[in-house]
Amino acid sequence: MTERKRVAIVFGGASSEHAISCLTAASVAKAIDTEKYEVVGIGITPTGRWVRFGSGAMAALTMQGDTLPAVGEDAPEAVLLKSGTGGQVATRADGALAELGEIDVAFALLHGPFGEDGTIQGLFEMNGIPYVGSGVLASAVGMDKNYMKLVLSASGIPIGPFVTITPREWESDRGACLESINALTFPVYVKPARGGSSVGITKVADPVDLPKAIEFARRYDPKVIIEQGLVDARELECGVLETPAGPRASVVAEIRVHSSTGMYDFATKYLPGDQVDIDVPAQLPPEDTARVQELSLKVFGALGCEGLARVDFFLTAEGRLICNEINTMPGFTATSMYPQLWAASGVPYPEVIDTLIQQALDRRPGLR
Repeated sequence: MTERKRVAIVFGGASSEHAISCLTAASVAKAIDTEKYEVVGIGITPTGRWVRFGSGAMAALTMQGDTLPAVGEDAPEAVLLKSGTGGQVATRADGALAELGEIDVAFALLHGPFGEDGTIQGLFEMNGIPYVGSGVLASAVGMDKNYMKLVLSASGIPIGPFVTITPREWESDRGACLESINALTFPVYVKPARGGSSVGITKVADPVDLPKAIEFARRYDPKVIIEQGLVDARELECGVLETPAGPRASVVAEIRVHSSTGMYDFATKYLPGDQVDIDVPAQLPPEDTARVQELSLKVFGALGCEGLARVDFFLTAEGRLICNEINTMPGFTATSMYPQLWAASGVPYPEVIDTLIQQALDRRPGLR
């Protein structure tokens, strides 16, 4: 029997999306092919401490009612080390290292800052560890909605009107910031520029509510982006998966929200309740489906992405297709949109996991 590859699943993290990452790790731990892969669990606590996790403990990270899971501080500490062939992980206890073992590939199931933004990708690069997903630059650009939109626009990909407010601009001249936003058509969406899972977002219909919405977004990121809302636009999503034959686009899905906020926000995405309908595949003319798939692959290439991504669009009433954003580590539980897209495309969840790991093993760290 071929020796199993050791896969370090890294999850949790210090971002506002900590709980979602825990749910993702539990889902992957249950679905991964354990005859092919040996799982090494590494949880990152909200304070940034790295701890060891067994597969059973990861699989137990589920929602209890409305209570989301978290990585506790009481687990044994994990230490990542560089070896001659790549990386190693060990457990530190009483000042000594134990359970030292090689890592063949890292699978970082981290959402948001300090995980999806190029930071941990840089750590893997410095330690020579192959890893799933996009590299440092693509991860960083994909996380920062301001720079993401600038790159997409420069690549000829249609985007919606937006305004970015840096910490220095907000602190030095709030009036000028608000004036620039008022050039947009309301309603607008005020967001943390480097956030995800719809955390910290406010829909603003009246300019008088802008300062409060900006301050709310700044709780999660001092840099804020304000996007012009699109009336009567359809929300579409498409997955991209890198395969040995090259990147492939999934079927297209449509999200139809009927929550009280009218937004596909955190509660609508993750908490119980019938607040959203998801059509997989979307009821679209074949030509519109093809347009979304073609543009998804173009977005993937424009940012230099690798492994996987989910690309989100708006389809306006006039038929214009506008790219809203890309997620280089999209929600990845078995019931998240990305795996649903691939299941509907004929690629089941365990096969998606296997494809991503194999592509990472074939793609060595470093300049490429």
